[in-house]
Amino acid sequence: MRSPLVPLCCATCALAACIHIEVTPSSPPADTAAVAPAEASDAWYRAGDETLRSALARNMSDEPARNVILFIGDGMSLSTVTAARILEGQLRGQPGEENMLSFERLPWTGLSKTYSVNAQVSDSASTATAMLTGVKTKSEVLGVSAEITPNDCASALAHPMPTLLEIAEDAGLATGVVTTTRITHATPASTYAHTANRDWESDADMPPGAHDCEDTARQLVDLAHGDGVDVALGGGRVEFMPATTVDPEYPETRGARQDGRDLVQAWLQRYGKRGAYVWNSAQLATLDRGNGQHVLGLFEPSHMRFEVERAKDVAGEPSLTQMTRAAIELLRGRGGKGFFLLVEGGRIDHAHHAGNGYRALHETIEFSNAVRAAMEMTNASETLIVVTADHSHVFDMGGYPARGNPILGKVRSYGANGEPEPEDAKDLLGLPYTTLSHANGPGYEGASDVQGEGPKRFPHEPESAKPARGRSDLGGVDTTAPDYLQEAPVPLASETHSGTDVPVYASGPAAHLLTGAYEQNYIFHVMRHALRL
Repeated sequence: MRSPLVPLCCATCALAACIHIEVTPSSPPADTAAVAPAEASDAWYRAGDETLRSALARNMSDEPARNVILFIGDGMSLSTVTAARILEGQLRGQPGEENMLSFERLPWTGLSKTYSVNAQVSDSASTATAMLTGVKTKSEVLGVSAEITPNDCASALAHPMPTLLEIAEDAGLATGVVTTTRITHATPASTYAHTANRDWESDADMPPGAHDCEDTARQLVDLAHGDGVDVALGGGRVEFMPATTVDPEYPETRGARQDGRDLVQAWLQRYGKRGAYVWNSAQLATLDRGNGQHVLGLFEPSHMRFEVERAKDVAGEPSLTQMTRAAIELLRGRGGKGFFLLVEGGRIDHAHHAGNGYRALHETIEFSNAVRAAMEMTNASETLIVVTADHSHVFDMGGYPARGNPILGKVRSYGANGEPEPEDAKDLLGLPYTTLSHANGPGYEGASDVQGEGPKRFPHEPESAKPARGRSDLGGVDTTAPDYLQEAPVPLASETHSGTDVPVYASGPAAHLLTGAYEQNYIFHVMRHALRL
């Protein structure tokens, strides 16, 4: 058995666009990865010394922030960050390990503890509520304190907690929410909603007796703080459309609402000439971004497409980066005292639940692109940028692959001479295995057509079936294929969250307060302090 101190990692596969990122002093020059270790020693040493100098020169500013942008990579565990970092580098033709995602270059880092009041492994509703209200609460509820009785409308009405977006609105700041999920989904809804059940997204989702409470979509449109949310971009059109209305993009799809309300029209009526609604990328691109509009953008009936499939959308939907750029321009166009913006890379989580590393890593790379755009568009001296996750996933990498091994591929280790082996590594059954895996989920043997005979193909969850025994022989399987599901020893229809801590990266005013390990709700207090609210 090899020592656990041997070199780590692996590397590979897929994204649509490769974006150049220059190497900073915190990593060796890219060409050092191609030379022998002895030749590269001086470069590694110099890079380490330069990183130290950069750290010593960090500015611990506690001046007030004009703007705060909170980026949440839903389900973006530390292992997801590492694997996505390698994949992005490999897409540029590099070994990958030396690469850094945009937010890994932010100067301050910490660790956030993600458990909820009643769960060791939490959900997105409780974790997002912690970051947006400053208190931990129970799982599956939004914008309410831990005194809540889940699924009880009266209890939710009795225990609301003000969110940072609401506080910012009351103080006269502009506010925005951007996501690749439904805009009424747990994480984006944590900025404006207070509900005893995160799934009450429209009135059609609410049980009898709960209609004294407003559904999540209504709470967004009717928000009674400041002048309401200024920019809301994401998916989820059906939650805003009455059941009699046909979707503008898919004629076979109708709205979900049973109360007859057209919330898109309600948005436009509320804001009059200052109101705008868009549902495709062309409309978003042609918006006047400097006239102080309130913009509602709903680009899919439900969640938006995965980034690797976005180009297939006939009507055209914007990327997370495009939405982030638009939101910042729109919020700046309102002038005033500054802004608060939440940006969620929500489909990282969905890909992991499906057991699909390919899409999870590509979503993470696009999330990094969005952070880079925000860094380019804002002044670090006046904007606090916080990048984190709401929770982890049971996703990991291992197996002693050689440097530069495709991250989505099968493990090929290094031999006694330190060079990569010519054949795949084998387990005790004589079978090859991958660098990446999930601890549970749909990726058990036979769950995917890519792996062999299986009930259904990604992105659909497998039908109930008795799992086969033993492992699949991956010898002839392309594990870098978009639909391949990483192996999972515990068969579940949907892979689960993890309870491990998540990373926090930050820059700007008060960013130095986010170092160390802390409870997740602390992030709210730092952001509020930065804005002096």
